[in-house]
Amino acid sequence: MYVSKLTLRNWRNFTKADVNLGQTVYLIGPNASGKSNFLDVFRFMRDIVNPNGGGLQQALASRGGLSKVRSLEAKRPPEVKIEIELKESLADSSTDSDWKYVLWIKNKAGKKNIPVVAKEEVYKNGTIVLDRSKGEDKDDPELLTQTHLEQINMNKPFREIAKFFQGVRYLHLIPQLLKFGDQLSLGHIESDPFGQGLLEEIAKTPAKTRKFRLGRIENILKSVIPNLEQLRFVKGDAPSGPHLEMLYNHWRPNAGWLREDQFSDGTLRMIALVWVLMTSNNMILLEEPELSLHNKVVEQIPYMIYKIRQSRKKVSGQILISTHSESMLSDKSIVGNYLILTPGTGGESTTIQEPNEMDVIAMRAGLSPADVLLPKTSGMVGSI
Repeated sequence: MYVSKLTLRNWRNFTKADVNLGQTVYLIGPNASGKSNFLDVFRFMRDIVNPNGGGLQQALASRGGLSKVRSLEAKRPPEVKIEIELKESLADSSTDSDWKYVLWIKNKAGKKNIPVVAKEEVYKNGTIVLDRSKGEDKDDPELLTQTHLEQINMNKPFREIAKFFQGVRYLHLIPQLLKFGDQLSLGHIESDPFGQGLLEEIAKTPAKTRKFRLGRIENILKSVIPNLEQLRFVKGDAPSGPHLEMLYNHWRPNAGWLREDQFSDGTLRMIALVWVLMTSNNMILLEEPELSLHNKVVEQIPYMIYKIRQSRKKVSGQILISTHSESMLSDKSIVGNYLILTPGTGGESTTIQEPNEMDVIAMRAGLSPADVLLPKTSGMVGSI
């Protein structure tokens, strides 16, 4: 399934947002414009349906409560509103969605620190299958502290939506956590957003599949890393655990293999990026994948994403990418759609715009998204 439309009211930077989403979406905007907060909508939904101790209350608590999620610019109405439309295929040109999920959240009357469901509705092919404005919620208000989406005994008619959000994958690899996680004595964060568990994930992959995927990663790395000869996985025994190792063509023939704690940050980011693209059939959220990478490599990321997707037996899954990289957006053949985030002056809310008609004409004429769209955001950044 794919998210075809997202509607937000009073969510973080956004007092109002109504956007259509394609299979690959580029979020463009300066720092602090709300790119991460936009992606966080889907992480929030994943946290609600997390079977390992998730739920609405935990999802909000981990973000500092409803007051931290609700837009500071919002005056009225008080609810945070999230409406998500989903389609089985984005190739379907009709405007009708297969599913629509509506969630409004507010603080319980008289108890400002207790968030409750103000509205929860589910539609399938335009027909309503859940409407919590009717039923036993009126007799037992405590039920409103949970969504029906998170409850297995209640979500059976629309469990497809819950499973979709459970599969959302977020990646913002922090190489130091992967290199030195054991020395830092850090436990793995639920859902592993920073790539701490990448080695364990590779270790759990069936040997044949693992060998194939690492072989593809090796081929990609050889094209961008000078003198790389081989990438291999070493399962290892406790307490050392699994490792990735690389061998370089060196003037000292016995220079040996280097482990991941000796890899460059960019190398680790590339490995994690390609691994996730090859393994996930679900929505993937990529936070500034250009970090630590050479500009010539960054330029190829859109094409690499396209090639990896097309080479898979089943082309599925949606990719949302936040970036302000001129190099990444310089590819004139990028396949995807663009959302331009513009923060308001004086602390006002962020607005989201799609390229206008003249922008589309310019890109069709041969200009790149960097040529056409980035100037719209560069004026928001002043001189230091």
